[in-house]
Amino acid sequence: MDYITLNNGIRTPQLGYGVWKVPNEEAENAVRQALETGYRLIDTAKIYGNEVGVGKALANSNLAREDIFLTTKVWNADQGYETTLKAMDESLEKLALDYVDLYLIHWPTPKYDTYVETYKALEKLYKDGKAKAIGVCNFDIEHLQRIMDECEIVPAVNQVECHPYLQQKELKQFCKEHGIFLEAYSPLMNGTKVIEDPVIQEIAKQHGKTPAQVILRWHLQTDVMVIPKTVTPSRMQENLDVFDFSLTDEDMEKIASLDRNERHNSVPNEMNKR
Repeated sequence: MDYITLNNGIRTPQLGYGVWKVPNEEAENAVRQALETGYRLIDTAKIYGNEVGVGKALANSNLAREDIFLTTKVWNADQGYETTLKAMDESLEKLALDYVDLYLIHWPTPKYDTYVETYKALEKLYKDGKAKAIGVCNFDIEHLQRIMDECEIVPAVNQVECHPYLQQKELKQFCKEHGIFLEAYSPLMNGTKVIEDPVIQEIAKQHGKTPAQVILRWHLQTDVMVIPKTVTPSRMQENLDVFDFSLTDEDMEKIASLDRNERHNSVPNEMNKR
């Protein structure tokens, strides 16, 4: 495992395990399996509806709490100062934890214009020790800039859709300049389209790796945190086996050329669902 250090000095695995769309009744077993496979970063959210299952897996593991890096998120309907504080308490109760390692705003939902006061609630949670680090999801440059202009603490992480067909180059550069780590969800684009790309297939063949492993390696070599999701034990292992090879500069250039701004999930400025 490779580790990175966030802008507040907190250390976290660069590659983790996401539980989006994993039902609560399956989450305990899936996270248990992930921990046994070697994952130490687990990413959930209130809206996923599986915080209880995730919490049970952590409670029943033989790992020390400080050896697990747990992320959860405040959902759009809970945005606002007091409602965010309440949402965190509800998440901690479901997770059966005293703190989370990273707490994120799930979407900026600009239509409602509450993400600044929501982030100020995150700052309080950080100062109170309920979150070891705070950040955002799905924030574009304009949203990040406003947070930095109107709040005290620079976000540690911006979790966004990112894969070879949506490389987020401008956003990556902005985040890098301001000490914000980009974290990729849907790192394989939630399907076979990127995995079946001839360029990815050829690079995978040259390295004796799977296309998924090549894409995850590309994320790591672009200094991006990454959280692939699967409930299949063999795939969990496959996704973790990416630390024994490196892509060449030529490989990286070929993958860079695949960028086509092709988004699988919602556009941040248009996603205002509560």
